[in-house]
Amino acid sequence: MKILVVQQKMIGDVLTSSILFEALREKYPKAQLDYVINTHTYAVVEHNPYIDNFVFITPEIEKSKLKFYRFLKTIKKEKYDVVIDVYGKLGTALISAFTAAKTKIAYHKKYTAFVFSHTVQRLKKPQHNASLAIENRLKLLEPLDITFKNRVPQIYLKPQEISNAKKYLESSKIKDSKPLFMISVLGSSPIKTYPAKYMAELLDSLVANTKDAQILFNYIPKQKTEAKAIFDYCLPETKKHIFFDVFGKSLREFLAITQQCDALIGNEGGANNMAKALNIPTFTIFSPYLNKANWYSKNEPGHNIAIHLSDYIPYGETDKNEAKKDPEMFYLKLKPEFIEPELKKFLSNL
Repeated sequence: MKILVVQQKMIGDVLTSSILFEALREKYPKAQLDYVINTHTYAVVEHNPYIDNFVFITPEIEKSKLKFYRFLKTIKKEKYDVVIDVYGKLGTALISAFTAAKTKIAYHKKYTAFVFSHTVQRLKKPQHNASLAIENRLKLLEPLDITFKNRVPQIYLKPQEISNAKKYLESSKIKDSKPLFMISVLGSSPIKTYPAKYMAELLDSLVANTKDAQILFNYIPKQKTEAKAIFDYCLPETKKHIFFDVFGKSLREFLAITQQCDALIGNEGGANNMAKALNIPTFTIFSPYLNKANWYSKNEPGHNIAIHLSDYIPYGETDKNEAKKDPEMFYLKLKPEFIEPELKKFLSNL
């Protein structure tokens, strides 16, 4: 039996969808399990023992209709028995259509339903006290008679990667005996980024409440200016605890460094999902326009806290729509003094 799972685009989505493979392996221990992903997301699922093969969609394939068509023909030759389209866009529906699979599964959408043998309605509220991201993905397995079992993504690091990260931190004067925190200072976009001055205030609070804190910033070189602005807003004492130039030069390096941390704190995004998959406690600030239940559950394993504006002031769907249009106005309502008591409690429980 050959099964293909299709999940394009974001790193967090690719990581979360990897839970399907553990469930599929339990049901079909001898099946070939393949995963269609974008090349830039590979790092979070590399060495996953439940996945047999990766099928990469490169930037060149995305930009060229001819190359995409050749890609589809390659997929067709594989003669899959089952295809599960998690992404659910026109491009992935085409991938599903080109497979020879008799069983084709996806979320129900009017404009693609005809492609699939089984379509699944997304849940609007969790049924098993997990996040909607987890529950809706596992719901795609119902046509295969795989019942719900709460699962969380896992990232698999090699011993050498872990050893290299420890050596790098040691050479950067970071002490293993002192607490180390990875700060997700920037979101994936401005609409998902807590205001710089507010973030600096939270870092001041972190240092004030944690003896000998060591702080790393999660950013990539092109974000250095924005990250430095947050550093500059911090109090002089806080700056002494920030190792601004210590960061992973690749995604795998970031993962290995994050595994050495006591917690990851900051904006919601792929980094938080990665930290959870490394069993690292997380303290996450959600953008006001997002639904926290999509990516967070109080019943998820580990010590994780999530903060949303709706935790402090009355908030409805209309507010979320307005927040997407004007995120800054709503972010400014989520003042650091609201968050600091929760952060202090989080730190005390580590």
